[in-house]
Amino acid sequence: MLPAAVTAPEVIATAIFAIAVVHTFSTKFFAHLAHAQPRHAGLWHLLAEVEVVFGFWAFVLIGTLFWVSGKPAAVDYLESRNFTEPMFVFVIMVIAASRPILHTVMAAVRALAAMIPVRRAVAVYFLCLALVPLLGSFITEPAAMTLAALMLRDGFFRHGLSTRLKYATLGLLFVNISIGGTLTNFAAPPVLMVAAKWQWDTLFMLSHFGWKAAVAVVINALVLTWFFRHELAAKSKAQSADEAGVRIPAGVAAIHVLFLIGVVAFAHHPVVFMGVFLLFLGYAEAYKQYQERLILREGLLVAFFLAGLVVLGGLQRWWLQETLTGVEPTVLYFLATALTAVTDNAALTYLASLVEGVTSEFKYAIVAGAVTGGGLTVIANAPNPAGLAILKGSFEDESVSPLGLLLAALPPTCVAVFAFLAL
Repeated sequence: MLPAAVTAPEVIATAIFAIAVVHTFSTKFFAHLAHAQPRHAGLWHLLAEVEVVFGFWAFVLIGTLFWVSGKPAAVDYLESRNFTEPMFVFVIMVIAASRPILHTVMAAVRALAAMIPVRRAVAVYFLCLALVPLLGSFITEPAAMTLAALMLRDGFFRHGLSTRLKYATLGLLFVNISIGGTLTNFAAPPVLMVAAKWQWDTLFMLSHFGWKAAVAVVINALVLTWFFRHELAAKSKAQSADEAGVRIPAGVAAIHVLFLIGVVAFAHHPVVFMGVFLLFLGYAEAYKQYQERLILREGLLVAFFLAGLVVLGGLQRWWLQETLTGVEPTVLYFLATALTAVTDNAALTYLASLVEGVTSEFKYAIVAGAVTGGGLTVIANAPNPAGLAILKGSFEDESVSPLGLLLAALPPTCVAVFAFLAL
């Protein structure tokens, strides 16, 4: 029985949201149809793009609202949504993926890797999955995801990794990015949604979440690196061959870093960071000899995905908030982890922040559960579509199996569960 206050648009939106979730788990099926039915290959390829799924169904929802509630109500709802996060992720992806930024971070990673007494390829792989996710606490999770995914793609995925290692790497990357942004109160989207209202500063995050997340991130990266060390060591020769290239002047790299810092500093002010981004585009064009192709297409697709999630998620409050209230903290932790797999974890914590009079145990459980489950699916955490857009080209049919991702993410998720509940 539905609560009395539930409206028809909310029920319709939930049904469409459920279809969209099922669609994300069916992209490989549409990719197969594109090969089996070449006459309609364009349509099937479109529906096989994970980044298109939520944007597509958001259009279906808005069209339905036009029919059910009328044009004014549909337009008012759309204009009431906050699209700052999709815009920010698009901008930070493009800037973080620029050649000077990537080369700067890669040079730092290689310098640190040289100090670790193992084959350099193995050390670089470990740092991509341990150091870079923790760096996300300072440059934001979307930027860390972009950098880590690009380094893994260029250094390893393009050199014939086994399918098993590709899925294990992707699952661990998603989990480590999700929990690795909790050292501060501004870098992880689910933390950002509650930090101001619950008065959580960076010191609070570091003492209650950050050190536990850091332990889990390092353990996850260490175990996976050790388990696949022989396959990774075999890639060291191929990786070394990729290191030659155009030298990036220190001044150019420094200016790119300043652009990145400027966007992060004004992450909540789209008028400012979009202005910074347009200036960046002009600078990149002026010094295009130091650039490769900017990932504008990938960034726009990810923004489209997240914008669709914002539109569809805005009408899910009626059942999510009911589910979260009146639950014992430990049960709530696992419930939040599970719900995150089928909703965006930032939306989950935002709805939790609307519940008045909650205990500190409730607050810890909901946020810890939200970041723990952030690697289980593509939709669980805002940076995940960015990583998928960069890495999916290395998979068969350029498509990642949602079930394969889920299974790969479960072991590192269990480590995160232990860290947040037992430490």
